[in-house]
Parts: sequence; structure tokens; C-alpha cells
Amino acid sequence: MMSTDGFRFSTVGQKIVDTASLPMDSEPEILSLRPERLSEYVGQARTIETLRIGIEAAHQRGEIIDHVLFHGPPGLGKTTLAHIIANEIGGKLIITSGPALEKGGDLIGMLTQLEAGDVFFIDEIHRLSRSVEELLYPAMEDFCIDFVFDKGLHARSHRFRLKQFVLVGATTRVGLLSSPLRHRFGIFRNLDFYSPQELETIIHRNAFLLDQPIDVEGTAELAVRSRGTPRIANRLLKRVRDYAQVKCGGRVDRRAVAEALELEGIDSLGLTPLDRQYLGTIITYYNGGPVGIEAVAATLQEETDTLVDVVEPFLLKTGLIIRTSSGRKASDAAFAHLGFVREEQCR
Repeated sequence: MMSTDGFRFSTVGQKIVDTASLPMDSEPEILSLRPERLSEYVGQARTIETLRIGIEAAHQRGEIIDHVLFHGPPGLGKTTLAHIIANEIGGKLIITSGPALEKGGDLIGMLTQLEAGDVFFIDEIHRLSRSVEELLYPAMEDFCIDFVFDKGLHARSHRFRLKQFVLVGATTRVGLLSSPLRHRFGIFRNLDFYSPQELETIIHRNAFLLDQPIDVEGTAELAVRSRGTPRIANRLLKRVRDYAQVKCGGRVDRRAVAEALELEGIDSLGLTPLDRQYLGTIITYYNGGPVGIEAVAATLQEETDTLVDVVEPFLLKTGLIIRTSSGRKASDAAFAHLGFVREEQCR
């Protein structure tokens, strides 16, 4: 039967739901490379053990785990650990970020919808506004929010009780976190760069999930060039997979990894073009330093935060730059890697 608009209505007795499967029913969900349990997580052994003990102890007491703060460079697993905590305690994960919570009402709206045992994850928590941060204090300590109605002589306060939740915060700039907020977290862990051996395990696991064969030498080469960061290892693994599929008949070995990453501008130490420009600027323009970060950022025409948060952590970890009270200095290893010679060595 046709409607006046030209759409067909189902008639009486006609099946509305068809039991036959359609093509989209058999399509796989988006593949996630994130581990789902603590037992699957590779690296950060002390942090994982702390979380395992905390979750087990809270479970035995019938309580929830303390609020957790993770800090460290990007890509080391802070968001992944938030997912794992939610899975381990059986709660729902609600994700937001510091810049997204502009007003107190934004935070109140999210907190009042949390159920008991839910995990509330705030990424870049150091970027919370002062007013929003102060609302978090009673929510974290007493699981309540204080509302103030009206103003002046007619001002009234009302306390709204929240269900017990776990706040997981993540930050790349822990020094910018206020002391009152930092001290309200019961578990405070720093995530460090991964060793090449840990990255090899991660790459091998994820290559299996992607159904991409990769030999031992190719895995080792990719691990060395991944800057000690699982997120980068996963991204480069996908680029190598694409290159091998088109150029190498799907075979991933050391040669395929080297050629693919050379195309991406990643050198033997895992340095990107921006990393080499940063080091080259300090060496060529400022004679190896020391030089202030603002001067380097102005020369490169990059944001200071980009250099501090993205470029410098790995260069500091590998000893390619040195921070001094006078500024940044390029180390002898940086000179050697880029093929420069110090002036005093030429005399």
C-alpha cells in the first residue's frame, strides 16, 4: 500500500523484521589495538602492579579504587590504562578533556550522570579552568557537589550527592597541575618511555591482530625507530604494512621497514624531520647552545608548547639535548648523529 508521499507501508501480516542476514551484519567492528586487561598490558611494570594491587584490595573490601593520575609524554598508554581500569572494575568509561569542560555546568552535567563504579577520565587535566577545578574538589573527596542559588542576601547552598566514581586524570604537564588537585589523587604514577624489547612485544602482538606477518629483524628495526612510544609504533606499523603491500608483495622485513620509514622521514634513531630541525637549529644557529627554548621556537616558527611536549621528551631521554639553567644544549651524540663537528674539535 502506498502513502500519499510515495512511501510504502507494510500491510497486515507482512513481516516487518526479516531474519535473513544482510552484508553489513557480517562487517567487523573497528579493530582496536588497545589491550583490554592488565594481564595483556606490556611495559610500565610498577604502574601495572600498583593498579593490580589497588583494584584487588578495593574489590575485597567492596569499595572502589582511589582516584588515579597518570602523567608522562603523549602516546605512552594513559588513555589505554583508563579503559583497562574500567574493564577491571566493571564500570562504564566516560571520556572528556580539560579544554572541553569550559564551565562548571559542563562538569556538573557529566558528574550527575555517573553511576556507581563508573570511571570518569579527564585527558589533559592540567588545562581545567580554575572554577571547574574547584568544583572537582568536593566531588573527589566527598562525592558531592555544592550548588549556590541566587546572590547576595538571598544566596542559598544545596549539596547534591553523587554516586561513587573513579576519576582518572592524564596530563603531559604535571607541573602545571595545582597542588590541591594533585594531592587529591590516591594513585599517582609516571609513565616512562618503553624499552625496545617491550616495543617488540607490542609490535608482534599488534601485527598478529592486523594479520600482517613480520619477521624478527623487521620487528626489531621498527621498535628501535618508534621513539619508545607504543602509539608511534602502532602508527609506523600501519605505514610499513601499506608500503609492504604495495612495494614488497606484503612481506615485512628489515629492508621493508627501513625503506618505508625513510619515506616517512624517520631516521635510524626514530628522529622526525622536526627533531632534526630542532637539533640542527641549536647547532648551526647557536653553536650548540645553550639557548632558550623561545629563541629556538622563533627560529623554527613553531609553538613553544609543541617543542616542549612533543619534541624534547625523547631527545632528553636519549641524551641528544641537555637542559641547563642557561637553556638547551646539543650533546656530542647530537653532533655525531647529524654529522656536525664541534668548533673546538677543529682547532
